Amino acid sequence: MSDTILVVNAGSSSIKFQLFALKAGEELERRIKGEVEGIGSHPHMRAQGKDGETLVETAWETAGQEDGTAALDHVLDLLGKELEGERPAAIGHRVVHGGTRFAKPILIDDDVVAALEALVPLAPLHQPGNLAPIRALRGRLPKLPQVACFDTAFHRSHPEIADRFAIPQALHAEGIRRYGFHGLSYEYIAAALGEIAPALALGRVIVAHLGNGASICALKSGQSIDSSMSFTALDGLPMGTRPGQLDPGVLLHLIATKGWDAKRLEQFLYHECGLKGLSGLSNDMRDLLASDTPAARLAVDYFVYRVVREAGALAAALGGLDGIVFTAGIGERSAEIRARVCAGLAWLGLELDGARNQRHGPEITKSGSRVSAWTIPTDEERMIARHTRQVLNL
Repeated sequence: MSDTILVVNAGSSSIKFQLFALKAGEELERRIKGEVEGIGSHPHMRAQGKDGETLVETAWETAGQEDGTAALDHVLDLLGKELEGERPAAIGHRVVHGGTRFAKPILIDDDVVAALEALVPLAPLHQPGNLAPIRALRGRLPKLPQVACFDTAFHRSHPEIADRFAIPQALHAEGIRRYGFHGLSYEYIAAALGEIAPALALGRVIVAHLGNGASICALKSGQSIDSSMSFTALDGLPMGTRPGQLDPGVLLHLIATKGWDAKRLEQFLYHECGLKGLSGLSNDMRDLLASDTPAARLAVDYFVYRVVREAGALAAALGGLDGIVFTAGIGERSAEIRARVCAGLAWLGLELDGARNQRHGPEITKSGSRVSAWTIPTDEERMIARHTRQVLNL
């Protein structure tokens, strides 16, 4: 058994993984970072060592529809070579939905797996992918401890009123309520902000996790008090293929006029809307920014408008605003989107510094700006490794 923690962040068609070295009294050291993409179609794996050197870059042919379990074998083969046949001391997993039961990371056993499987209807795009490697690894390495870390857990600090729907109490008691997601990312940013800008971390901060999945979160003194996502990962901001906030009357209309059932609605909401639906072109913001078609411009304009609108609402929930942090793929890499969002929030006292923004920060506002703006890369896998270490006292 090696002094390492493996982190697995699995989705429906990809597996992100990182291997961290354990050193007593020290921060975790990343040894390997990699990803398998195209699972089920054209799988491709790449991985880098701690200094950025390429360890593997390979693709393979599949006989039929290969699933994530087969892709996981390639990851384990790589780790076996790098660890000279030894196994990690533990494995930490990202699990999107923890429901009302799981408010903190937990050691996985049969009961936990069963409870997480029952939550699949609340996160059908993510939860099955999260659970597949857990089941596979428990079957192959039954004595190796595995820890589940939840995207919903960080938001359990919300005041009750922020997590209620205006529905009968009996339904709320069944678990129909706002949960919030991307919590591992927000938790990492809250900790990072405490190191980069400690005074701001104690104040009122909005974090915009902008990527193919997008949400925005209000932090007060480093704790989540509200978030744009709610019962499922469909609510709030428009995303790559998800619509964000949508009048439920639209769904009633589609049922009544088109005869759509639950399965058809699920396909529509998770795969046909968002930036892809608006543009008819792509769910990738880079493609949309490079396009001069009216539909692509509409998709970008809509995305920015909704981010600004949601940020204004969360600023009201916070009772004012001291800073905003941009993170995730779009938030970290797109100076144009950041500039447009900041322009929309200028009324709050936010003065963007164009040169700093083009350099991607970390601070991207002028020195005298009443509300500051920052770009901080997120690291969900490191957050999972920290939790795994703590749960197992490694």
